[in-house]
Amino acid sequence: MISMEERIYLEHEEISASQHHRADAVHAFEFETFELRPNENNANSSIFQRIWISLPRNIHIVLFKSRVNMLLPFGPIAILVHHLSEKQGWVYFLSSVGLVPLPELLGVGVEQLAYYTGPSVGGLLDAMFCNITELIIPIYALKYGMVRVVQHFLLGSILSKLLLVLGSAFFTRGTLDNRRAQVFAEKTILVNTGMWLMAFMAIMFPTLLHSTNTEVYFGKSELSLSRFNSFIMLVTYMSYLFYQLKFQQKQNPIDEGVSHEENTPQMTHLEAIGCLFILTVWVSILSRYLVNAIEGASNSMNVSKAFITVILLPLAENACAINFAIRNMLDKTLGVVAVSSTHILMFVLPLCVLISWIMGKPMDMNFELFEIAVLFITVVMGAFMMQDGTLNYFKGLILIFCYIIAVSLLAIVYKEYHYSEISL
Repeated sequence: MISMEERIYLEHEEISASQHHRADAVHAFEFETFELRPNENNANSSIFQRIWISLPRNIHIVLFKSRVNMLLPFGPIAILVHHLSEKQGWVYFLSSVGLVPLPELLGVGVEQLAYYTGPSVGGLLDAMFCNITELIIPIYALKYGMVRVVQHFLLGSILSKLLLVLGSAFFTRGTLDNRRAQVFAEKTILVNTGMWLMAFMAIMFPTLLHSTNTEVYFGKSELSLSRFNSFIMLVTYMSYLFYQLKFQQKQNPIDEGVSHEENTPQMTHLEAIGCLFILTVWVSILSRYLVNAIEGASNSMNVSKAFITVILLPLAENACAINFAIRNMLDKTLGVVAVSSTHILMFVLPLCVLISWIMGKPMDMNFELFEIAVLFITVVMGAFMMQDGTLNYFKGLILIFCYIIAVSLLAIVYKEYHYSEISL
């Protein structure tokens, strides 16, 4: 029999031994964690190494995914010609060609970033970045006081999108498959056409106020009305974006998950953001040289600057959209036409009015009556051809012929048109 004192002594020894064992385990654990710390640094270095290794692949994805990217070297050549010679006509041509592939490249960056943000936010990013040239070029023109250049450029962009690009898409798809009716989603199209008509109403009233001599203060009433309309248009556009987000979430709640499972991103989110940043900076640089060369190009080609900014410049800017239409990429083309036209009319135009107010170089929505008539016919034709959600080659042919008529009339009107001399 073990006495009570011996039993207490043995229990005390067991407790001491267990404490020593736990302490050894703790020391062993601490030693192991200390040994693993260099592996964390190795993990961080492996991340940068992985990014460095994937850089050539990402460059290949961005630069060589489409044949139109072969036009990218024209941008640096335009800058060299600007600094080495005084041939502004060539600078304008080369910089215009250099801008052609950039909207599609921005679309690639937005597409990769949309894998991480979701399709709803990706749609907003697409509307913002893929139309960045239509915002940067007018800002540079406002900086140099070229208000009419801004108005003509935006008018030409709407003309080319709603008539030429849309007509090319309808004609191509209808020609390739003319045995059955071609149908597209008309619900979102109807919302966009309503926005176009609202924008036309906001532009028409200042023009009529000036043309009918019913303004209270000459040169000021239409400016005040334009600024007020700009605020209303921007609020409406923000509401439109909110509506689009909610509409997409309700219509396709399952598609978002499916797209993430079936498709995997080829870039990390940081690489996609870096791609968008670099391309936006490059668009800004080329746009500056392009706007600076308009005056010289007008003199060298012996045409008015109105002809350049209404007809030639929008053609170069919408070359990728026309390429989508010819390649029978209907969804992309309709997205460019509908969303981009709404973006120009309801966001870019009113934003330019407010930016010019901040710059102290006032711009209003007072277009000329002939330009208002052309804009009205363009908006009505585009809305009418898209309202039933069907397409055929004959609709496309009508839109293309309407564009030719509008461009011919504008070329005649602007033949003797001269801008005020502005020192760039």
